Amino acid sequence: MKVHQGLDHLPLFQNAVITMGTFDGVHSGHQEIINKILAEAIRVKGESVLITYEPHPRKIIVPQQEVKLLTCLDEKIEVLQSFGLDHLVLISFTKSFAEQTASEYVEDFLIKKFQPHTLVIGHDHHFGKNRSGNLNLLKQYEAQHAFEILEIEAQTIHDIEISSTKIRNAITEGDVATANTYLNRPYAIKAKVVHGKKRGRSIGFPTANLELLCQEKIAPKFGVYAVYVQVGKKQYSGMLNIGYNPTFENNNSCTIEVHIIDFDQDIYDEIIQVRFVHRIRDEQKFLSIEDLIAQLHDDKLSTLRLLP
Repeated sequence: MKVHQGLDHLPLFQNAVITMGTFDGVHSGHQEIINKILAEAIRVKGESVLITYEPHPRKIIVPQQEVKLLTCLDEKIEVLQSFGLDHLVLISFTKSFAEQTASEYVEDFLIKKFQPHTLVIGHDHHFGKNRSGNLNLLKQYEAQHAFEILEIEAQTIHDIEISSTKIRNAITEGDVATANTYLNRPYAIKAKVVHGKKRGRSIGFPTANLELLCQEKIAPKFGVYAVYVQVGKKQYSGMLNIGYNPTFENNNSCTIEVHIIDFDQDIYDEIIQVRFVHRIRDEQKFLSIEDLIAQLHDDKLSTLRLLP
């Protein structure tokens, strides 16, 4: 997959089969669109082209609202790479880009810069200033500019329509299992291992204290989770706690720490990936260290039962 930054040095695409959007999460609905452009590109002997935006458009359109992401840019690129796309075009989403009318977006951006053979869009795709552009507008250009439009219907699981918003809500509520179903993969974070207070080591459950690489990522609800931990090329089972450590602390400083099962390496300053599988329980305050240790042993058993 060739990654193109902006519009200045784009190649002349051959029979470009194009889709465009934010693709935060690259969830199951997005994957249906991606698989369609891949299949169409093969059918028309063309090239698959995915256009996406950085930063997330809502950060520009409604800057007063905080936007938490399912995938930061490097993660999005990594996931998209796995599908075998020919081209990924990263567009800087600016105020001037947002101010384009829907017609300007089609004429000056899509047609002029990409000369599409086929456009593949989701059923609710909107574009241009105030999101005024839609499928009906694109169809007005279809015959005149000799490109084809393919609309992908909403993807559903258990009769629930998949969306990035619903996945964010599931993660916020701690329902990582549902989020993973919608994503078609485990929700993941990348983090640097930093020094903590080393209390876990003193009670037989040493933890890696984590500092998120992407502070814009949405974090799951406070609690304890069964996770997979990728250290280098190896995967380990682990149990992760996110919260305030109320048994020890009396402040509002949130920490993320993971106990990697059957692991004793020094990984300070290393970058690891954590993939959430199941939520085990809420974070809670224990009356004694002995009660905490007993619960941690139960959590470990739960983790080992939950992870295949």
